[in-house]
Amino acid sequence: MTPDTAQTVPVTEETGNVRELITGARFVLFDFDGPICRLFAGLSAEGVAKDLVSWLERQGLRELLTRSEQVHPDPHVVLNAVNKRHPRSDLVDELEELLTQHELKAVDSAYPTPWTDPLIRTWNAVGVHLAVTTNNSPRAVTEYLDGRGLLQCFTPHIYGRTSDLDLLKPNPHCLNRALRAMGAAPADALMIGDTPSDCEAARRAGVPFLGYACNGAKETLLRRAGAESVVGSFEPLLDLVRRA
Repeated sequence: MTPDTAQTVPVTEETGNVRELITGARFVLFDFDGPICRLFAGLSAEGVAKDLVSWLERQGLRELLTRSEQVHPDPHVVLNAVNKRHPRSDLVDELEELLTQHELKAVDSAYPTPWTDPLIRTWNAVGVHLAVTTNNSPRAVTEYLDGRGLLQCFTPHIYGRTSDLDLLKPNPHCLNRALRAMGAAPADALMIGDTPSDCEAARRAGVPFLGYACNGAKETLLRRAGAESVVGSFEPLLDLVRRA
Protein backbone atom coordinates (compact mmCIF):
# COMPACT_ATOMS: atom_id res chain seq x y z
CA MET A 1 0.00 0.00 0.00
CA THR A 2 1.44 3.36 -1.02
CA PRO A 3 1.47 6.32 1.38
CA ASP A 4 -1.16 8.09 -0.73
CA THR A 5 -3.45 5.05 -0.57
CA ALA A 6 -2.97 4.74 3.17
CA GLN A 7 -4.10 8.33 3.60
CA THR A 8 -7.29 7.90 1.58
CA VAL A 9 -8.55 4.65 3.12
CA PRO A 10 -9.93 6.14 6.39
CA VAL A 11 -11.70 8.90 4.46
CA THR A 12 -13.20 6.39 2.04
CA GLU A 13 -14.35 4.13 4.86
CA GLU A 14 -15.93 7.03 6.73
CA THR A 15 -17.67 8.22 3.57
CA GLY A 16 -19.18 4.77 3.24
CA ASN A 17 -20.25 4.79 6.87
CA VAL A 18 -21.95 8.16 6.47
CA ARG A 19 -23.71 6.99 3.32
CA GLU A 20 -25.01 3.94 5.18
CA LEU A 21 -26.23 6.07 8.08
CA ILE A 22 -28.06 8.46 5.77
CA THR A 23 -29.64 5.93 3.43
CA GLY A 24 -30.70 3.65 6.29
CA ALA A 25 -32.44 6.34 8.35
CA ARG A 26 -36.24 6.47 8.31
CA PHE A 27 -36.32 8.76 11.34
CA VAL A 28 -33.82 11.56 12.03
CA LEU A 29 -33.39 13.19 15.43
CA PHE A 30 -31.65 16.57 15.30
CA ASP A 31 -29.97 18.31 18.16
CA PHE A 32 -30.86 22.00 17.90
CA ASP A 33 -28.04 24.38 18.86
CA GLY A 34 -25.24 23.42 16.49
CA PRO A 35 -26.71 21.10 13.87
CA ILE A 36 -29.72 23.33 13.07
CA CYS A 37 -28.41 26.76 14.02
CA ARG A 38 -25.96 28.72 16.12
CA LEU A 39 -28.48 29.88 18.68
CA PHE A 40 -26.16 32.34 20.38
CA ALA A 41 -24.54 33.70 17.22
CA GLY A 42 -25.68 37.22 18.08
CA LEU A 43 -26.01 36.88 21.83
CA SER A 44 -23.02 35.58 23.78
CA ALA A 45 -23.63 32.30 25.61
CA GLU A 46 -20.92 33.39 28.02
CA GLY A 47 -22.90 36.57 28.65
CA VAL A 48 -26.00 34.50 29.38
CA ALA A 49 -24.04 32.36 31.84
CA LYS A 50 -22.81 35.52 33.58
CA ASP A 51 -26.37 36.81 33.82
CA LEU A 52 -27.50 33.56 35.49
CA VAL A 53 -24.66 33.90 37.99
CA SER A 54 -25.57 37.57 38.60
CA TRP A 55 -29.17 36.57 39.22
CA LEU A 56 -28.03 34.04 41.82
CA GLU A 57 -25.83 36.70 43.39
CA ARG A 58 -28.82 39.03 43.72
CA GLN A 59 -30.62 36.25 45.58
CA GLY A 60 -27.61 35.88 47.88
CA LEU A 61 -26.91 32.45 46.42
CA ARG A 62 -23.71 32.90 44.39
CA GLU A 63 -21.88 30.56 46.78
CA LEU A 64 -24.01 27.67 45.53
CA LEU A 65 -21.53 27.57 42.66
CA THR A 66 -17.89 26.62 42.75
CA ARG A 67 -15.42 29.19 41.49
CA SER A 68 -15.07 27.38 38.17
CA GLU A 69 -18.86 27.23 37.77
CA GLN A 70 -19.14 30.96 38.51
CA VAL A 71 -16.99 31.79 35.48
CA HIS A 72 -18.02 28.95 33.17
CA PRO A 73 -19.07 30.16 29.69
CA ASP A 74 -21.89 27.61 29.30
CA PRO A 75 -25.21 28.62 30.93
CA HIS A 76 -26.27 24.97 31.07
CA VAL A 77 -23.35 24.28 33.42
CA VAL A 78 -24.66 26.95 35.80
CA LEU A 79 -28.21 25.61 35.60
CA ASN A 80 -27.15 22.01 36.14
CA ALA A 81 -24.90 22.96 39.07
CA VAL A 82 -27.82 24.59 40.89
CA ASN A 83 -30.05 21.64 40.08
CA LYS A 84 -27.56 19.23 41.64
CA ARG A 85 -27.71 21.16 44.91
CA HIS A 86 -31.44 21.99 44.89
CA PRO A 87 -33.11 19.47 42.57
CA ARG A 88 -36.68 20.11 41.41
CA SER A 89 -36.90 23.32 43.44
CA ASP A 90 -38.55 26.68 42.76
CA LEU A 91 -35.04 28.09 42.52
CA VAL A 92 -34.24 25.78 39.62
CA ASP A 93 -37.57 26.58 37.95
CA GLU A 94 -36.87 30.32 38.11
CA LEU A 95 -33.33 29.93 36.81
CA GLU A 96 -34.51 27.67 33.99
CA GLU A 97 -37.14 30.22 32.98
CA LEU A 98 -34.46 32.93 32.94
CA LEU A 99 -32.37 30.79 30.60
CA THR A 100 -35.43 30.16 28.43
CA GLN A 101 -36.03 33.90 28.11
CA HIS A 102 -32.43 34.37 26.98
CA GLU A 103 -32.85 31.58 24.42
CA LEU A 104 -36.04 33.16 23.09
CA LYS A 105 -34.23 36.49 22.79
CA ALA A 106 -31.37 34.77 20.95
CA VAL A 107 -33.69 33.34 18.30
CA ASP A 108 -33.85 36.64 16.42
CA SER A 109 -30.10 36.66 15.82
CA ALA A 110 -29.54 32.90 15.54
CA TYR A 111 -27.51 31.88 12.50
CA PRO A 112 -28.70 28.88 10.46
CA THR A 113 -26.14 26.11 10.07
CA PRO A 114 -25.08 26.00 6.41
CA TRP A 115 -27.03 23.49 4.29
CA THR A 116 -29.30 22.47 7.17
CA ASP A 117 -32.47 24.17 5.92
CA PRO A 118 -32.46 22.45 2.49
CA LEU A 119 -31.41 19.17 4.13
CA ILE A 120 -34.39 19.32 6.48
CA ARG A 121 -36.80 20.19 3.67
CA THR A 122 -35.45 17.46 1.39
CA TRP A 123 -35.58 14.77 4.05
CA ASN A 124 -39.13 15.81 4.88
CA ALA A 125 -40.11 15.79 1.20
CA VAL A 126 -38.90 12.21 0.69
CA GLY A 127 -40.88 10.96 3.68
CA VAL A 128 -38.25 10.73 6.41
CA HIS A 129 -39.74 11.58 9.80
CA LEU A 130 -37.92 14.34 11.70
CA ALA A 131 -37.70 15.32 15.36
CA VAL A 132 -35.71 17.73 17.48
CA THR A 133 -34.14 16.28 20.63
CA THR A 134 -32.38 19.02 22.55
CA ASN A 135 -31.37 20.43 25.90
CA ASN A 136 -32.67 23.84 24.80
CA SER A 137 -36.15 25.11 25.53
CA PRO A 138 -38.76 23.67 23.16
CA ARG A 139 -40.29 27.16 23.06
CA ALA A 140 -37.10 28.56 21.55
CA VAL A 141 -36.87 25.68 19.09
CA THR A 142 -40.47 26.18 17.97
CA GLU A 143 -40.00 29.92 17.52
CA TYR A 144 -36.82 29.49 15.50
CA LEU A 145 -38.24 26.78 13.22
CA ASP A 146 -41.42 28.76 12.67
CA GLY A 147 -39.39 31.81 11.64
CA ARG A 148 -37.46 29.73 9.10
CA GLY A 149 -40.58 28.08 7.67
CA LEU A 150 -39.42 24.70 8.96
CA LEU A 151 -41.85 24.03 11.78
CA GLN A 152 -44.15 21.86 9.67
CA CYS A 153 -41.20 19.55 8.94
CA PHE A 154 -40.99 18.62 12.64
CA THR A 155 -44.38 19.23 14.26
CA PRO A 156 -45.29 17.82 16.69
CA HIS A 157 -41.98 16.11 17.38
CA ILE A 158 -40.00 18.73 19.31
CA TYR A 159 -38.57 17.41 22.57
CA GLY A 160 -36.58 19.83 24.64
CA ARG A 161 -35.73 20.80 28.18
CA THR A 162 -38.34 19.99 30.80
CA SER A 163 -38.60 21.01 34.46
CA ASP A 164 -36.77 17.80 35.38
CA LEU A 165 -33.19 18.72 34.54
CA ASP A 166 -31.96 15.24 35.46
CA LEU A 167 -33.45 14.15 32.14
CA LEU A 168 -31.22 16.36 29.99
CA LYS A 169 -28.77 14.66 27.65
CA PRO A 170 -26.65 12.58 28.07
CA ASN A 171 -29.78 11.03 29.57
CA PRO A 172 -31.56 9.55 26.51
CA HIS A 173 -35.00 10.67 27.74
CA CYS A 174 -35.75 13.11 24.91
CA LEU A 175 -34.57 10.61 22.29
CA ASN A 176 -36.75 7.88 23.77
CA ARG A 177 -39.73 10.24 23.83
CA ALA A 178 -39.23 10.94 20.13
CA LEU A 179 -38.84 7.27 19.23
CA ARG A 180 -41.98 6.28 21.12
CA ALA A 181 -44.06 9.10 19.67
CA MET A 182 -42.98 8.33 16.10
CA GLY A 183 -43.26 4.55 16.51
CA ALA A 184 -39.62 4.21 15.54
CA ALA A 185 -37.24 1.37 16.25
CA PRO A 186 -33.87 2.75 17.40
CA ALA A 187 -32.03 0.97 14.57
CA ASP A 188 -34.19 2.77 11.98
CA ALA A 189 -33.32 6.20 13.39
CA LEU A 190 -30.33 8.52 13.24
CA MET A 191 -29.24 11.11 15.79
CA ILE A 192 -27.31 14.15 14.53
CA GLY A 193 -25.51 16.05 17.28
CA ASP A 194 -22.43 18.13 17.96
CA THR A 195 -21.51 17.33 21.56
CA PRO A 196 -20.28 14.32 23.54
CA SER A 197 -23.57 14.35 25.47
CA ASP A 198 -25.45 13.89 22.18
CA CYS A 199 -23.22 10.96 21.32
CA GLU A 200 -23.70 9.38 24.74
CA ALA A 201 -27.48 9.86 24.67
CA ALA A 202 -27.67 8.19 21.24
CA ARG A 203 -25.55 5.30 22.44
CA ARG A 204 -27.75 4.77 25.49
CA ALA A 205 -30.90 4.93 23.33
CA GLY A 206 -29.44 2.46 20.82
CA VAL A 207 -29.66 5.02 17.99
CA PRO A 208 -26.93 5.33 15.33
CA PHE A 209 -25.07 8.64 15.67
CA LEU A 210 -23.60 11.11 13.22
CA GLY A 211 -21.48 13.89 14.65
CA TYR A 212 -21.43 17.41 13.29
CA ALA A 213 -18.25 19.38 13.99
CA CYS A 214 -17.83 22.97 12.82
CA ASN A 215 -14.16 22.91 13.80
CA GLY A 216 -11.33 20.56 14.70
CA ALA A 217 -11.74 20.99 18.45
CA LYS A 218 -15.36 19.83 18.32
CA GLU A 219 -14.40 16.89 16.13
CA THR A 220 -11.74 15.85 18.64
CA LEU A 221 -14.28 15.91 21.48
CA LEU A 222 -16.77 13.87 19.45
CA ARG A 223 -14.15 11.29 18.47
CA ARG A 224 -13.05 10.94 22.08
CA ALA A 225 -16.69 10.40 23.06
CA GLY A 226 -16.88 7.47 20.63
CA ALA A 227 -18.35 9.05 17.51
CA GLU A 228 -17.23 6.93 14.56
CA SER A 229 -18.64 9.21 11.85
CA VAL A 230 -18.26 12.98 11.94
CA VAL A 231 -18.94 15.54 9.20
CA GLY A 232 -17.92 19.18 8.99
CA SER A 233 -20.59 20.15 6.47
CA PHE A 234 -24.11 19.00 5.65
CA GLU A 235 -23.66 19.58 1.92
CA PRO A 236 -22.56 15.95 1.25
CA LEU A 237 -25.56 14.71 3.26
CA LEU A 238 -27.91 16.78 1.14
CA ASP A 239 -26.40 15.25 -2.01
CA LEU A 240 -26.87 11.76 -0.56
CA VAL A 241 -30.50 12.39 0.34
CA ARG A 242 -31.25 13.85 -3.07
CA ARG A 243 -29.76 10.81 -4.80
CA ALA A 244 -31.40 8.24 -2.53
